[in-house]
Amino acid sequence: MKIRLLFLLFLLPISIFGQSYTISGQITDTDGTPIPFVSVFVKGSSTGVSANVEGKYLIKVRMTDPILVFSAIGYKSEQVPFKLVNEQLIFNTKLQPEAYTLQDVVISVQAEDPAYRIMRAAIKKRRSYYNEVKNYTADVYIKGMQKLLAAPKKILGRDVQKTLLLDSNRSGILYLSESQSKFSFQKPNQVKEEMISSKVSGRNNTFSFNKASDMLVDFQENLVLKHTGLSSRAFVSPLADNALFYYQYKLLGKTEENGQIINKIQVIPKRKNDPVFSGTLYIAEDSWRLMGLNLYLTKESGINFIDTLHISQNYVDIKPFYMPANLRFEFKGNLFGFKFKGFFVAFYSNYQINQLLRKGYFGPELLKINDTVNRKDSTYWANNRPIPLTEEEKNDYHKKDSIALLRQQKPYLDSLERANNKFTLSKLLLTAYQHNDRFNRRSFTFDPIILSLFYNTVEGAGLKYGITYRKRYEDRRSLMIRPEMRYGFANHLLSANLKSTYVYRPAKRGSFSLAIGSEVLDLNDQGTMSLFSNSLNALIYKRNYPKFYLKNSIALASGYELINGLQASVKFEFAANKSMHNHSLFSFRKDTTRWFTSNNPFDPLNNTALFPNYKSSAIQLNLVYNFGQQFITVPNNKIYIPSKYPQLSLQYRKGIKGFLASQSDYDFIQLAIKKEGIHFGLWGNSSFAMSAGKFLNNKQLYYPDYQHFSGNNAAFFPPSLSKFQYLDFYQYSTAQAYFEAHYEHNFSGFITNKIPLLRKLKLQERIGINYLDQPLKPHYSEVYFGLHHLLFGFSYGFAFDGNKEITRGLRYTYKLSF
Repeated sequence: MKIRLLFLLFLLPISIFGQSYTISGQITDTDGTPIPFVSVFVKGSSTGVSANVEGKYLIKVRMTDPILVFSAIGYKSEQVPFKLVNEQLIFNTKLQPEAYTLQDVVISVQAEDPAYRIMRAAIKKRRSYYNEVKNYTADVYIKGMQKLLAAPKKILGRDVQKTLLLDSNRSGILYLSESQSKFSFQKPNQVKEEMISSKVSGRNNTFSFNKASDMLVDFQENLVLKHTGLSSRAFVSPLADNALFYYQYKLLGKTEENGQIINKIQVIPKRKNDPVFSGTLYIAEDSWRLMGLNLYLTKESGINFIDTLHISQNYVDIKPFYMPANLRFEFKGNLFGFKFKGFFVAFYSNYQINQLLRKGYFGPELLKINDTVNRKDSTYWANNRPIPLTEEEKNDYHKKDSIALLRQQKPYLDSLERANNKFTLSKLLLTAYQHNDRFNRRSFTFDPIILSLFYNTVEGAGLKYGITYRKRYEDRRSLMIRPEMRYGFANHLLSANLKSTYVYRPAKRGSFSLAIGSEVLDLNDQGTMSLFSNSLNALIYKRNYPKFYLKNSIALASGYELINGLQASVKFEFAANKSMHNHSLFSFRKDTTRWFTSNNPFDPLNNTALFPNYKSSAIQLNLVYNFGQQFITVPNNKIYIPSKYPQLSLQYRKGIKGFLASQSDYDFIQLAIKKEGIHFGLWGNSSFAMSAGKFLNNKQLYYPDYQHFSGNNAAFFPPSLSKFQYLDFYQYSTAQAYFEAHYEHNFSGFITNKIPLLRKLKLQERIGINYLDQPLKPHYSEVYFGLHHLLFGFSYGFAFDGNKEITRGLRYTYKLSF
């Protein structure tokens, strides 16, 4: 009996402390209008929740006498003490709008607005506030929602309403997701995140890729929203050291909040086309601390894809620090007739600040997602979701999750396949015909015939056609098999090959591949132009720039990540190579001042063979190292994040004489380094690529095995960092040593945004330098400058041999894939 009594006494405090009380309700203003995303915290802690867009909240507490703090930007915060008796309590409250007055502020007509005094003090304190929090760990909940407001009836022949599960007005939720993470951050840019739970509407077997690191925005930094894709430039914070050059400020009023005087300051761009914000800041008097903000970006600021972006940030008092309580991004846009809006909101709780973290706590893994995060049931989410769902969101989950379950069943998949797999001649001719078997995770894709047709002077009119088979396995392993044939109607040559790749360990990029058969290939393995572009040049302009040869080969290759960032691959190939010559001189252009050249770039007037038919056995070893490689871990796979550091690669190739009657005998080594998108703040970004190589042995070497360069003979070409703009495709390939370098800087509209007639076109300025040094082409260089848009651009440049100018002219670039 005594033992039982002691046991009950031991359990009593546990049951008391384990008791959970629920407080829920709606938060409105004095007119009864719901206030969205109000922060609700237990006073003196970072435990809290947020209201949803309808002002509804739900918080669980483990004490009978909590004090809840309700706070939102622009409203007086309210502290409400509770005496809880029942497990559930409904409490609705109204927040009073802040009364920002100027009654104690005297502003004369000629005097400087008082806001400037406040902002100078806040800017002066910016760095100390930025540095006071060295690191923190927090629980982060993120909700994302994108909603279509209007859409065209059809796109690419498909019914938009049925495809996107929209209502009769072609509106509805396109994307809804939630996630919970344990997030750690250490300045300046180290992050570590583990996803605890994930939910995506209508996708029961996938993971939300909400990342807390994507929601990092600190207006105590000089530049914000860097590397987000919103713009190729960052944006100037209203608190930046040089903010007075970009902004005007106006004091809208003062109010008292918990014993502090809060200044409401309007932020006004001096020049609307600069990368700047407009909106309001809330700055505490005397401490000059940022207490909250409502800021906007518009098209004039240079944002892409959307029309407006609204950023709202509220802070919670965690003495002696103020930390973000919630951060909200809201956006609107109109793209190709699709009108949309949406938001991402991040809610932070349970902060731990300036901890002593063990060495190696932060590593290359930015985010870890295990295979259980999307298996949390509705009960879990009801008990742990800090922002309640709206009725619209509940209905979206119910409808789309039910459809998702149905879609996993074989009868539904079979009926879906019968509809989607229906063969039509237009699919085969114009787009592509795809036969899917989703239940067994496999598909066949038949190339569109229109893009398989070509013309060149070697083969005449021709057809290059392939079918791709793909198979996906449970653990993300995959298999690809592609048979392909090519026939030239002028030279009557049929070539066919089979290529296959098996990815056996995705998390380590482990793969095997096999290629066997015959192919007609470009003599320059760096590529010259596509079959489509060459067909246009030959038929319309009577130019046959690419030169071809026939390769009969078998190749085996394998790749694997040895350690994080270091990828190794090996390839063995046996080939029998043959020269080719012209069989057709047809062109729509009847111009006697132009003529086609032969297939030998070194003897353009005669159909002589560039090299004798020969056999080659070769092995190639590659090491590629990405400095500072970071990644996201998902079940059975890794997703690699572009590094801010350069990529270094080392290659060794050897022609093995005598093996399988091989005639090739050479050794080649190459070292290369490159980095794209090096950011320079408001000045745009730079990219560079450099490589150096040498044939240590070239006893027996034929032209296809030379080191080739990405040259250009055409006025129109797809852009590439390592591409020369005026260098001949073939003349300067080398069998000796070489060094090449490329540099390009994109000013990202820094200049054109200041020119009224150009700023609406969103053109970006580029300058570049290309350099090549090899025995047949010593000290060759190019300098160019130009403008470009997302899909097209043009530049004007000069080419030099040493100090001597050899050519100049316009070049046009495009980003169309054919």
